[in-house]
Amino acid sequence: MATPDFVIALRERIGTDPLWLTGVTAVVTRADGDDEHAEILMVKRSDNGAWTPVTGIIDPGEQPAVAAAREVLEEANITAVAARLAWVNALPPMTYPNGDQAQYLDLTFLMRYVSGEPHPADGENSEARWFRADALPPVSANFADRIAHALADVTATAFETV
Repeated sequence: MATPDFVIALRERIGTDPLWLTGVTAVVTRADGDDEHAEILMVKRSDNGAWTPVTGIIDPGEQPAVAAAREVLEEANITAVAARLAWVNALPPMTYPNGDQAQYLDLTFLMRYVSGEPHPADGENSEARWFRADALPPVSANFADRIAHALADVTATAFETV
């Protein structure tokens, strides 16, 4: 994900010290009236070649569902709306190649497709395309969990208690 201006400004003050950030994962689905054949929007990251749902950082004061929709439009040229908050999860601490440290509170949303044709719109990704839900490209366990929570046939938001 591209580094938001507010994070760059913070980094000028604190260097590579750990930052606690709130991020979104947007699991966008598209179906032609048949959930059995639903497709999921995936993007292929330019930095490491991994296929993932769209992710991003929430800007200060931005509503999380709005951030998820913004990231989908910015990264994949797709207009989508949030259907529900699927999962709230604190991700493990991470260190970026430049030494910046961060830990994210991730809010995973199930999103519904509205319009647009997928293509990598902002340089963060080399590909953007639809995959059948039963034929996704290989993804990390972390992203597999996020997708599973988003696609679960439940109405309540899942969260960790340990």
